[in-house]
Amino acid sequence: MAANNRRMSGKKGAQVGSGGQRRKGLEGKGPTPPAEMRKGHKKNRIANAKAKQAVRRPVPRGRAGKSPSELVVGRNPVVEALREGVPASTLYVQQFIDNDERVREALQLAAERGGINLMEAPRPELDRMTNGLNHQGLVLQVPPYEYAHPEDLTGAAYDEGADPLIVALDGVTDPRNLGAVVRSVSAFGGHGVVVPERRSAGMTAGAWKTSAGAAARTPVARATNLTRALEAYKKAGLTIVGLAADGEAELGELEALQGPVVIVVGSEGKGLSRLVGETCDVRVRIPMPGGAESLNAGVAAGIVLYEAARRRA
Repeated sequence: MAANNRRMSGKKGAQVGSGGQRRKGLEGKGPTPPAEMRKGHKKNRIANAKAKQAVRRPVPRGRAGKSPSELVVGRNPVVEALREGVPASTLYVQQFIDNDERVREALQLAAERGGINLMEAPRPELDRMTNGLNHQGLVLQVPPYEYAHPEDLTGAAYDEGADPLIVALDGVTDPRNLGAVVRSVSAFGGHGVVVPERRSAGMTAGAWKTSAGAAARTPVARATNLTRALEAYKKAGLTIVGLAADGEAELGELEALQGPVVIVVGSEGKGLSRLVGETCDVRVRIPMPGGAESLNAGVAAGIVLYEAARRRA
């Protein structure tokens, strides 16, 4: 009988008289995390190794026609980028991170999107990756943007049997303005946006978010030299229209919007640069009865694009 009691004492689980002290140990711990996040799992070890290699490798310089990759850092920015459909290749998650609502949402959105690698990395690795920024345990890698060539925009328009309607940005450095212009071009039937390679906003995560998804269907081309790109458009038969507060023509009088046209928008402070202004066939002003001195690039482009769409309807 004593031997039988010894065998019984080795049984697992709550026993008579425990008073529920082991109840917490029996409670669930939520949904099972992905294999890449489970410590000791083969996929977890592979993910950790890849994360370390990615951090130690220098970020490659973008090839012609590509921007460098970008990192979105912090829990709120990462969740917002995933919500807005910003392209992403990898979501880095800190080991032993506090699993709050934002972390769970980021993991869920990344899983639902598909095609996003989940990498678990120690905090020192993420610190090095972000140059010491407050990443809060979440880092999203945005892949390089594939820029079009300026000639691609006219080719796409003629393939549709339409006159090209293109917006070129001169000295616009705020990515949110670029995103707003891309959104307006998409909304009013334009065929793309041209930006110079230097001293200009690029298609960053901020531009993607502001475009509200329009960047996925509206190409952005990058020109090594904006003046030469505009001259090439002129030779191809497009009218170059520059927006300027002191323009010689008023928007309502501009018949050129009905044909193949490039609308050039300068920065809010400096307007068009000298060489770009001299390249334009006509400079047009937007009447503003309210007395405002200038409009930002996104608003100005939207007004002119609406007028062009109205005339072409």
